[in-house]
Amino acid sequence: MSQTRIRPATADDDPALSGLDLRIWSPLHAVTPRPEPGGHFFDERHRPDQVLVAETDGRVAGYVRVVPPTPLASNAHVRQIQGLAVDDWARGRGAARALLRAACHTARAQGARRLTLRVLGHNTPARRLYETAGFVVEGVLREEFLLDGGYVDDVLMARSLR
Repeated sequence: MSQTRIRPATADDDPALSGLDLRIWSPLHAVTPRPEPGGHFFDERHRPDQVLVAETDGRVAGYVRVVPPTPLASNAHVRQIQGLAVDDWARGRGAARALLRAACHTARAQGARRLTLRVLGHNTPARRLYETAGFVVEGVLREEFLLDGGYVDDVLMARSLR
């Protein structure tokens, strides 16, 4: 049986993570344009210390980015998932669930009381995954994005870490 290990990202993960984003990009879950080949995953706004990497059988299987949602002191008790991805070959092996557990652990260790995320309304598999991990819908921004010629809801979900 495959073993999934979660670890902090390093700058050396940049090629593997940018390649992953390029391979799995889809309007099912992305509101940004398709990444460019040869682009970078990490930049001044997206740092390695904000990312956890899943490795399955020694290969990068996925990642989750956990960040403060704002720079405000009054919001410092919240962390937000701003990206969770698992490579196609690793789906169904528990990597996404392991990443979510690690994201909750990391957020708690940083003093967070809540963990939030945003997911597209039509991304049923992701919404189910988040619900099984204890996230609940707290709001819906109707027709927030125009993707692939159709309007898509932006669903706001959260879970308590207490």
